[in-house]
Amino acid sequence: MNNSPSSPSGPLEYLRSALAVRLVSLTSGGNAPQIDYLSPPGDPGLFGPGAVCWRVHGDFTSMMVGGISALLLQCLHPLAMAGVWDHSNFREDVIGRLRRTATFIAGTTYGSRADAQALLARVRRIHAGVHGTTPDGHPYAASDPALLTWVHVAEVSSFLHSYLRYADPTLPGSEQDRYYSEVSLIATSLGATNVPACRAEVADYLRDMRGALRSDERTREVVRVLRALPTPHPGTRWFGQLLFNAGVDLLPPWAAEMLGFNDLAVLRQWVARPGVHAAAPVVRWALRNGVAKRALRRANAPAAPSS
Repeated sequence: MNNSPSSPSGPLEYLRSALAVRLVSLTSGGNAPQIDYLSPPGDPGLFGPGAVCWRVHGDFTSMMVGGISALLLQCLHPLAMAGVWDHSNFREDVIGRLRRTATFIAGTTYGSRADAQALLARVRRIHAGVHGTTPDGHPYAASDPALLTWVHVAEVSSFLHSYLRYADPTLPGSEQDRYYSEVSLIATSLGATNVPACRAEVADYLRDMRGALRSDERTREVVRVLRALPTPHPGTRWFGQLLFNAGVDLLPPWAAEMLGFNDLAVLRQWVARPGVHAAAPVVRWALRNGVAKRALRRANAPAAPSS
């Protein structure tokens, strides 16, 4: 999802590079960890180039739409919402949060084994310090295995749904199941338990969780922050608004209703879906050297000789 633009040579390459810089500013930079996806040579990472998650997580536009949708869905869980509310500055630095999340996903998917494990260890350390009590007296902890499972399922189900809508609707069901099985490794590595690992299990899990979810003033604040998503470059403001509306449109109908998005749903669908379909090819053209391609070069490179 990150990118390293090549040096411009000519007007078209200059345009490509300028667009890439603006797009990448949404998901990298700031205090997000820095990862070298080109080394060490021959390292396949946690999954390797043949993994379905390499395909799903490699499409920038659908991942951004899925990421917005996942944040909206995650905030419906009162314990997850309490942890974010009490222990993060997302209201003042939503772009920073998006960048750190994007780096974690990209790094655990495409990074070397050492980099992926370091990211997992970093998140486990952060989670260890995130605990407290909700306003109505319920204790919460970011390291709670059940809560980790909720955050994971809300996230990866949104990613896959977005990929099917905006990148490859023909992805076979067996490959979709394999995707859920692959990425369950990340959740279990963070401490999650009973992680759904196929489409049927994910559908059952989301159905069973609905009774534990709610929308309140805090979730409405998250909606407000995401709706007003700032962008590092003024020229990408329109793209941020398109992503938000597409993320809302991607939500399960029951979640959209809980968040108060039923009004203008048809209009949002008519505008957001064609808008994303039109923007996605331009984004893919601009981001021709994304992390997936760099990681592929690393994985296929001859391994360094052992000393």
